[in-house]
Amino acid sequence: MVTVEKFEICLRRIASMRSSCFIYVALLISLLKLAPSSSFYLPGSYMHTYPQGQTISPKVNSLTSFETEIPFDYYSLPYCPPEGGIKKSAENLGELLMGDRIDNSPYQFRVNVNESLYLCTTNPLSEEEVKLLKQRTHDLYQVNMILDNLPVRRSTEQNGVTFYWTGFPVGYTPLRSNEDYIINHLKFTVFYHEYEGGGVGIIDTGEEGMGVITETEKNTMSGFEIVGFEVVPCSVKRNLAAMSKLKMYSKVDPVNCPLEPDKSQVIREKERISFTYEVVFVKSDIRWPSRWDAYLKMEGAKVHWFSIMNSLMVIVFLAGIVFVIFLRTVRRDLTRYEELDKESQAQMNEELSGWKLVVGDVFREPNFSKLLCVMVGDGVQITGMAVVTIVFAALGFMSPASRGMLLTGMIVLYQFLGIVSGYVGVRLWRTIKGGSEGWRSVSWSISCFFPGIAFLVLCILNFMLWGSKSTGALPISLFFTLLSLWFCISVPLTLLGGFLGTRAEHIQLPARTNQIPREIPARKYPSWLLVVGAGTLPFGTLFIELFFILSSIWLGRFYYVFGFLLVVLLLLVIVCAEVSVILTYMHLCVEDWQWWWKAFFASGSVAVYVFLYSINYLVFQLRSLSGPVSAMLYLGYSLIMALAIMLSTGAIGFLVSFYFVHYLFSSVKID
Repeated sequence: MVTVEKFEICLRRIASMRSSCFIYVALLISLLKLAPSSSFYLPGSYMHTYPQGQTISPKVNSLTSFETEIPFDYYSLPYCPPEGGIKKSAENLGELLMGDRIDNSPYQFRVNVNESLYLCTTNPLSEEEVKLLKQRTHDLYQVNMILDNLPVRRSTEQNGVTFYWTGFPVGYTPLRSNEDYIINHLKFTVFYHEYEGGGVGIIDTGEEGMGVITETEKNTMSGFEIVGFEVVPCSVKRNLAAMSKLKMYSKVDPVNCPLEPDKSQVIREKERISFTYEVVFVKSDIRWPSRWDAYLKMEGAKVHWFSIMNSLMVIVFLAGIVFVIFLRTVRRDLTRYEELDKESQAQMNEELSGWKLVVGDVFREPNFSKLLCVMVGDGVQITGMAVVTIVFAALGFMSPASRGMLLTGMIVLYQFLGIVSGYVGVRLWRTIKGGSEGWRSVSWSISCFFPGIAFLVLCILNFMLWGSKSTGALPISLFFTLLSLWFCISVPLTLLGGFLGTRAEHIQLPARTNQIPREIPARKYPSWLLVVGAGTLPFGTLFIELFFILSSIWLGRFYYVFGFLLVVLLLLVIVCAEVSVILTYMHLCVEDWQWWWKAFFASGSVAVYVFLYSINYLVFQLRSLSGPVSAMLYLGYSLIMALAIMLSTGAIGFLVSFYFVHYLFSSVKID
């Protein structure tokens, strides 16, 4: 006897879920439009005010290059050391993983005092120092400085359009010249705003610790707020006889940046280089809460909106197909089947083909069932980490002002979400096997599968960076920290989640499995061809935002449109679910009951296109990337990213497909 009541309940639930998703998308888009009007400011570190004449000093970060993507220590070049010696700043986990190494610098500014000062003159350059300076110049290395948590930036003008870049070059090579010149004179401009109080609530998320500025504190604070930090780099050939008589921080005359090569400081053996700098303080109308706007200025907003509209069109198209499958094809078949008597049903079973004939095989244990449970568990963990991280970032709690916080938050969230991955993986294992035997092995595998692969790739890349003496190489202490987080937090929580999975309510399968597997009819084309091709639809939702993410990672651009990213992530989840359901139904209709892995890779195959797009980005956008170490570094991180996307999207597609198959066959009662 066949009934459709359960199936109709399923249809109503799915329709409700689909409409809810569209409502959430509309709400998020509305929030994106309303967000700029809010006076409650979240991003940034604790506000500092400085009295007139107070000495402040910028810090220096690692030297970076878009040519090599391999960072080096600032003091690996013959720059002037600070008077009290080089002191390392405390760095969080995310900063260390990104290769940041922040040190103090010899540069000193007196607040609201314009001056031009001398730093030092180097010893005659050795052959090794000249070679290193020339190499860093040819590789377009940038010096990165930070003042009051703001990175220094410089401007360049091309065709009447002004472009801003963070950092300034180590040196430069003029056109049609064989000589290299070092940047040895810096003209700093510090923009300040006189503190006036006001009613802006500020939550700190920076390196100085969490805190809220109260009205009482606002009334007692006075002085100058730093709201901008810019530099004009110059190369100036100094009079060594005059410079040798000066001490550090002696006053020198301001200079105009020369354009003539004979007035610039050449990089040559036995040359002595004098370093000087100027600082000018300029009053600005920019308030402290808005000082990051210049760095986080959103460009290409229309492109982001186009990406979202494109994804919505894909969703509507796929939703139409799912609607046809649910409300017309499947329900019509069930209604016809219900109207027949038992004898007619038996005859119809012999004549009809499709999903109704695989009821005795549809829940048969798939090949490599343990690996499937492990990958689904890890995928759920990565998805949860991505969703929570992007939500917090969209709310402003993980801003670029808090260096390394985004990566640190992702790692911490991943560790604690091990309990969810263990629960999901072990519960799926119990459903497939019909019992809890072997759940510990599944839990251990879940906790070690993705982290183990990522850790192995990081170790290989780290050996390459060690060989290059790069600050991007992880220190041994950080390896032990990561291992401690892994085995002291993630593994125990995954085992705990697995234990809870054994105690959860057992998922009752709606159909018994036959002893003898049903033969799958031969097909004209491989079924996996359709599965791999299905990944193009989720990729169409993702690829525009992927371009901006890759640019922020490899081209040093700030990525802060997390509101758009949150919407794209939601749309990606919907597309993955719809694609997997459609392909699962198509395979069942041709009597292919081996749907488990196909449902996983129907959406998980998007990782193939993500990795291919990463290679395309390397070839066409990072054409200047030089050296095998740089290429291996890029491909290694791209591989980890593609694997994470495969596990996440695959888990989404599989779980929705399992839900669909379970409800589909629970609507058919077998006598």
